[in-house]
Amino acid sequence: MNTDQSLRKHLLELLDGGHAHAAFNDVVADFPTGKRGAIPEGVPHSGWMLLEHLRIAQHDILEFSRNPKYKAPKWPDDYWPASAEPASDAAWEKSVEDFRSDLSAMKKLVSDPKTDLFAGIPWGDGQTILREAMLIADHNSHHLAQLIDVRRLLGIWK
Repeated sequence: MNTDQSLRKHLLELLDGGHAHAAFNDVVADFPTGKRGAIPEGVPHSGWMLLEHLRIAQHDILEFSRNPKYKAPKWPDDYWPASAEPASDAAWEKSVEDFRSDLSAMKKLVSDPKTDLFAGIPWGDGQTILREAMLIADHNSHHLAQLIDVRRLLGIWK
């Protein structure tokens, strides 16, 4: 395996989580409907707020990475949901599926040998796909850990 293939493999593993970081699917699995909007004492966010923030931020980074017409959302307002609770079970499920879909799209971008991981993104100011993939992994691991803390405080973590 050459260094390019090796780097791509490591990035894909980092994006998947499950080594030093929790994997998304494990963290959101079996999250009880009645607890999704609960904000435990001592933390600022509910499970829904963290899930939506994860989805929104990851989508933003993906769009920046692949869309020459990218427009940044307003920080912080556009990166967090307005409500602590999802509007419905379907809203929760859609957020989970959209997160998975965007993660898959970033993994596809990273795994494509035509993607130069080190080239500057033309509409950026020095960012690369390598940097954006690592940013997603870093951001996701941070907020997945917070989601685990919420679950622990609610008594719903294994």
